[in-house]
Amino acid sequence: MNAKRLTVTLAALGATAAVAYAQMGGYTQANLSSTAEGRTFLQLLSDLNRLYLYPVDQKKVLRGAITGALGSLDDEFTYYSEPEDNAIDAANLQGEFGGIGVQLVAANPDGSGGKVDNVYKGYSAAENGVQIGDQFLKIGETDVTTAKLNEIVRLVRGEKGSSVAVTFAREGKPYTVKLERRQVTIVSVESTVLPGNVGYIALNTFYNEKVSEQFSAAVADMKKKNVKGLILDLRDNGGGLLNAGVEVVDQFLQSGPIVSLRDRSKATEVFGTARRQTTDYTGKLMVLVNKNSASASEVVSGALQDTKKATIVGEQTFGKGVAQIPVTLPDGGKAAIVNSEWLTPNGRQIHKKGITPDVVVKDTRFTTPVNFTGSGVKPGEKITLTVEGKPVTVTADKDGKFTYTGEIKRPTRSAQQGEAVVDLQTDAILKKAYDLLK
Repeated sequence: MNAKRLTVTLAALGATAAVAYAQMGGYTQANLSSTAEGRTFLQLLSDLNRLYLYPVDQKKVLRGAITGALGSLDDEFTYYSEPEDNAIDAANLQGEFGGIGVQLVAANPDGSGGKVDNVYKGYSAAENGVQIGDQFLKIGETDVTTAKLNEIVRLVRGEKGSSVAVTFAREGKPYTVKLERRQVTIVSVESTVLPGNVGYIALNTFYNEKVSEQFSAAVADMKKKNVKGLILDLRDNGGGLLNAGVEVVDQFLQSGPIVSLRDRSKATEVFGTARRQTTDYTGKLMVLVNKNSASASEVVSGALQDTKKATIVGEQTFGKGVAQIPVTLPDGGKAAIVNSEWLTPNGRQIHKKGITPDVVVKDTRFTTPVNFTGSGVKPGEKITLTVEGKPVTVTADKDGKFTYTGEIKRPTRSAQQGEAVVDLQTDAILKKAYDLLK
């Protein structure tokens, strides 16, 4: 891979965006007033401030207008991130932050709240007895039971060496602990060796500037152990940095293009080229994908499939094959603007098509939880049903309706960062790849 060329390409893209903005002059009151739609927008803002019954949150209104403007493109990959979310995003990208050493997931069906999905060794949460399943109630004096997950993350993180008081609930009983924030490094690569000396490396995301370094170290470790084959797991990896994807592919290819970019003028340019390195892995390779493998994951699987370097096993991938330019805005927010599409080495489009595996296997790791709905009972009445041999009690709402959704089985994860936990017996995709290698 020509790393220098990649850097130049990205800089050029950023410069192009800046020039385009300068040429347009941006939207000003003068050129907005030149169209009926522009005059309508300006008048609406004025009338809203003048006539609305309640105080107008100017910041919220204008950010809503920004979100609406990008939303009108009907492109889910062109969007606006508010400054608060952008700050978290930037820390995730850097791969380091001051934290307590836990992984979070939403606690409520609507995606709000937070609960502990994993506790990592060596950090204050583990040392103070925080456990998987504990739910966040308060951070300091702030109630977070229905807060957005990013808001909980923002409150938990902070300067290394500082402390935060967190109130958790465990089996309905609250407890409060004071936790010291320490330097947390996001480890996005997990590995292990399967029976028969088969190597396994899982890449959880490409949205981490440390991914390439972590992946190279994992591959080197597998080569040192002289594994008889390697399985690369890209399932549920939604992508991230294109550079990181290119660098992963470069660990397996010795020459040739990895991915190309095509802009709206249909001009196509090779983005990354493989080069022969002493660190390359040249043994047998299987790549695992599922319907949630997207973006850079599809660049990797597509390149390795086109070059016949790997056998792709699993489900049809998501089909996100476009590149975005991140634009930092004056308010500290960020706009991601789709700028080009990706093509595999053989010129295949990925967007809205995805990658079809060489061997199609359904992902059996997670089953759909039991759920039911009903009606026709008195408001507030409790109903107990037997679900999978256990009693479940639900309460009817004001309309006499009741619902139940079982908890989705959480994946088993190691408390040691970088250590993968897998199960050949319940994981059909992994088992198929393993058998093919043997």
